[in-house]
Amino acid sequence: MRTHHALPVVLAAAALLALTGCQEAKPAGGAAAGSAPASAPAPASPPAAKQGTLPDLVGKGLQAAQDEAQAAGFHRLVSHDGLGRGRAQAFDRNWKVCFQSPGPGAASTDARIDFGAVKADEACPASDPGLPSAAAGTTPDFYRKSVKAARDALPSGVSVTVKDARQGRAVLQETNWQVCAQLPKAGNPLNGGPVELNVVRFGETCP
Repeated sequence: MRTHHALPVVLAAAALLALTGCQEAKPAGGAAAGSAPASAPAPASPPAAKQGTLPDLVGKGLQAAQDEAQAAGFHRLVSHDGLGRGRAQAFDRNWKVCFQSPGPGAASTDARIDFGAVKADEACPASDPGLPSAAAGTTPDFYRKSVKAARDALPSGVSVTVKDARQGRAVLQETNWQVCAQLPKAGNPLNGGPVELNVVRFGETCP
C-alpha cells in the first residue's frame, strides 16, 4: 500500500499565504499605505513694489510719454482730457501731455500715473480743470465744462435736457459743446430731478 504525502504540502502552502497577507501593502511609488501625501509648494508671493524714477514727461507726445514711463518701470498708465471736455484719447500720437500726476522724481513702480493731455494742435491750459463730481448730493458746477463731462458727472437716472443758447442747433457731439448756464444752479441739492443745460460750442462766447 502506497503512502500519500498531500497533507503536508497543503499545510505548507497555507502557512506561506498567511505570512504574505500579514505584510503591509505599499502603493505604487514605494510610499506606505495610509501615509500623508507630499504637501504642494506654497504659492510664490508677488514681487514687492520697487522704487523708480519717474521722468518729467510734460510737453511730450502722449504715446512717447507712455513709452518712456514704461521703459522706466511704470506700467499703470491712464490719461484724461486736459481741457476738461471728457474726450477720449483714441489715438495717443495725436495728443500731448500738459500735466502728469505724480510729478517727476522718485515713486513706487506700482503708482498710478495720470496724464492730462490735449490734442497736439491745442494749447495747454494754465491748470488742469479736472472733471465735475456730484459728491455729497449737491449739483456740481458745470460752467465751461463740456456737455459730456456734465452728463458723466450725474447719476444715470437723472434726466438731462440740453439746449443751444444761441441758435437752437442740435447738440450732437457733446464734447464740442460747453455749458453756459444750468438749472438747478451749482451747489443746490441734487435730488434726482431733471437738469437743464444751456450750451454753446467751444470757441463761442456765452450769451
